[in-house]
Amino acid sequence: MTDPAAVADVRSPLSDGEWHRLHPLTPVLRGGLFLVVVLGIVITNLRDRIIGWLFPAVADLERYEADPVDYVVSNNLILLALVAVLAVLLLLLGGFWLSWRFHTFRITGDDVEVRSGILFRTHRRAPLDRVQGVNLIRPMVARLLGAAKLEVVGAGLDSNVKLEYLSTANAEAVRADILRLASGRQLARTADAVGSLSRGRAAVATVGAALTGLIDGAEQPVAEPASVVHIPPGRLIGSRLLSGSTLWLLVVVAAIIVGSVVGTPWVLFTLVPAALGFAAYWFRTITRALRYSIAPTPSGVRITFGLFTTITETLPPGRVHAFEIRQPLLWRGCGWWSIRVNRLSGRSANDAQSQQFADVLPVGTRDDVERVLRLFLPGISASQWQELVVHGLLGPHDESDPYVTTPRRAWWLRPLSWRRNGVLLTPDAILLRRGLIWRSLVILPLARLQSVALSQGPIGRSQKAASLTGHTVAGQVPGAVGALDRDDAVAVWQQAATAVIAAAASDRSHRWDAAPAADPAPTPIATIDEEEGRA
Repeated sequence: MTDPAAVADVRSPLSDGEWHRLHPLTPVLRGGLFLVVVLGIVITNLRDRIIGWLFPAVADLERYEADPVDYVVSNNLILLALVAVLAVLLLLLGGFWLSWRFHTFRITGDDVEVRSGILFRTHRRAPLDRVQGVNLIRPMVARLLGAAKLEVVGAGLDSNVKLEYLSTANAEAVRADILRLASGRQLARTADAVGSLSRGRAAVATVGAALTGLIDGAEQPVAEPASVVHIPPGRLIGSRLLSGSTLWLLVVVAAIIVGSVVGTPWVLFTLVPAALGFAAYWFRTITRALRYSIAPTPSGVRITFGLFTTITETLPPGRVHAFEIRQPLLWRGCGWWSIRVNRLSGRSANDAQSQQFADVLPVGTRDDVERVLRLFLPGISASQWQELVVHGLLGPHDESDPYVTTPRRAWWLRPLSWRRNGVLLTPDAILLRRGLIWRSLVILPLARLQSVALSQGPIGRSQKAASLTGHTVAGQVPGAVGALDRDDAVAVWQQAATAVIAAAASDRSHRWDAAPAADPAPTPIATIDEEEGRA
């Protein structure tokens, strides 16, 4: 007899461990750029004919190039041209159908697998216990057709597995199933648990969802949890205009004006391209951050952003390796802050999308910062929050500052921020405080730290100062602070080494939804050590 609770866990027939095909329009959506290029070539060659059809009054004007339609008609090649166009269309449709036919995926209790390719076959596999998150991406054209693509984020570079495309409803259900399997809770395996839905019926359901999307047009409403942070569009636009790029624009404008006065006036013509470039940058960053929302879910923190291409990512517990709370100079008067994180994204740290995914709070107030941090670090107590806000973000204020800071003898190594520059070791994290003009507070959870390094150069050695670095996965958040008192830095380094081992041993966030009985007991650690000693 099937367990009703297990059956309730099955969200989608596509997660039954069998091979399934993607959305029937996947080849068209993936080959959209190719189709645009072909359409552009056709329009370029037939532009005179198209202008004549749209504007008959100018049809008799002089043509600058030969019209292929006139050539076909004058040489009596109409039938041959129609056959050629039909053959090209049949080849394209056949290629698209074969591409869809050979592109399959399956979701088992251990992996997400994708097979693709007609002549050259590719088989990719993402182990569920290495899943760092699942991104739901809905480009504008795909949204109009009711489709979306899933990106299962792996632990290595270029290790992401993409399911592009699925219907929006299927994508939401499959995303939930992948996160549930990665959390340690298994789905039902029996045929009756799946509702005796065969692979044929699952394919019919997928095609039916695609046809529904084509008929209805725009995507159906997706249930989104209530966001804990609301960013007004005015604040978002203002934060981008008051960012560091504005300062660079002012510097560039000043340099152009000075160059035109001192050198040649022709330099002024570079002012318009520079302004257009910065305007395009501002427009891109603003539209990417619009429709922002962040909310807790049973599978992790769900973040949605993007005006034209909407991206919904779910960060499971324990997948964030570092946090940085930042406040640029021009935000100081408005009391705005931003939060970015280090996490495994399957992309290079210098990739533009990697930088975009790093921002979990584009701009917010101090209360917004607290709400977002409590989603990722729910165990923060009142005293720890005091250390974060009063002493970390805004400090130091008085002699009770708990941070280890730069000694007075080494003030010239950090002439502006030597009183603020410091580190604090808490039971759960290492806090790094930096910057006076551009404030920054870095939070390194001990359970996620890979190592802690202590370094000292010749100048630091002369001042009895050292640098402390917490190593995490590569990302936008730097984990180093320098010019600390050498003895204090050594003490923090020694304490951190012990605390990291204890935190990693007790951490279970990588299997956040597993049954307590499935958690390993502490004893196997000693057993492993004994076996290694015998080896």
